[in-house]
Amino acid sequence: MSQTRRICIVTGTRAEYGLLYWLLREIKQDPDLDLQLVACAAHLCPEYGMTVTQIEADGFTVDARVEMLLTGDSKLAMAKSTGLGIIGFADTFDRLEPDILVILGDRFEMLAAAQTALLMNIPIAHIHGGEITTGAVDDSIRHAITKMAILHFTAAAPFRRRVIQMGAAPQKVFNTGAPGLEHLQRTPLLNRDQLADTLAFDLDAPLFLVTFHPVTRGTEDSRTALKELCYALEAFPTSRIVWTFPNADAESHMLRKITEQWATSYPNQVLLIASLGQQHYLSALKMADVAIGNSSSGIIEAPAAGTPTVNIGSRQEGRPRAASIIDCKAERNAITTAIEQVMQPDFRQRVDEMELPYGSGKTASAILHQLKGIELHGLTCNEFYDMPGPF
Repeated sequence: MSQTRRICIVTGTRAEYGLLYWLLREIKQDPDLDLQLVACAAHLCPEYGMTVTQIEADGFTVDARVEMLLTGDSKLAMAKSTGLGIIGFADTFDRLEPDILVILGDRFEMLAAAQTALLMNIPIAHIHGGEITTGAVDDSIRHAITKMAILHFTAAAPFRRRVIQMGAAPQKVFNTGAPGLEHLQRTPLLNRDQLADTLAFDLDAPLFLVTFHPVTRGTEDSRTALKELCYALEAFPTSRIVWTFPNADAESHMLRKITEQWATSYPNQVLLIASLGQQHYLSALKMADVAIGNSSSGIIEAPAAGTPTVNIGSRQEGRPRAASIIDCKAERNAITTAIEQVMQPDFRQRVDEMELPYGSGKTASAILHQLKGIELHGLTCNEFYDMPGPF
């Protein structure tokens, strides 16, 4: 048996893999660590781009594949997929015997992995805990994973305090910043001509980068909101629109069909793509005139790229905002007005002068340092920490 510390990382979506990329690289290159990489869910589905092939093309060995997605995008299918994931992760963790499991974020795939690790007495390190997104069921999943995890790597100081408030020991909660910002410093990006050639699509300004995910909590109707977004985009006939499809959530198939049907009327204006990949996505984000939709990338990565964001609806409520973000209701007139506002020269100047709330983009080495140095003996003991002072 290897004497190196076995660090197992689970990834289920293109976006999450992109956030983990530099940490994966750092672990793989460290002689004292043994990287175990598990791909699951959307990574293994052709309709979501079969992105496991990109992971392997990047030079990583996928040590296990956990098939867990059922056909369909209902809440029932998502719940059953979580159950299948628990079964698959149990077999995988039993075979790999990791010393620490690292998971990022708040999706149902990560909930399945965390539950399994908890019951198998495997210490969990959680990235991006302590955040609030009231418009998505992810909010509750994220907090549940926080309660199961031992080590915590948060993206901002308020999130670190919130994780401690939930009972985590302060000495095991580290404010390392948002890992997605590291790509903007370390990944070589394409220029406009290079990306246009790669995509075989005209990227002349104004360029809109759009991602719209289902709203999985609250009263907002995803179908109506998406249609309102489409109507709003019709007010900008000279724009070029690069639209990436949603992740594998409930109602994602329905949103995808609506988008495909709408885009058929604008074949020279709209490019639909399941997954751009991290380099292409960040290149597009960097050169876009505006990022539009309800993705966390519009809240975290877009400001660091210097790109204004029109954030639609309630999905990202609760996350700190940079000055480059305009929030609007999921109504066509509100969306149109917000797009017009962020494209004004005075707003662009505001973007250039703003402060960023999610760190400096040097996350991977900070997380690696803790994963290497933490004492494993007794690590699974998760005593509740009571914050001092009256409440």
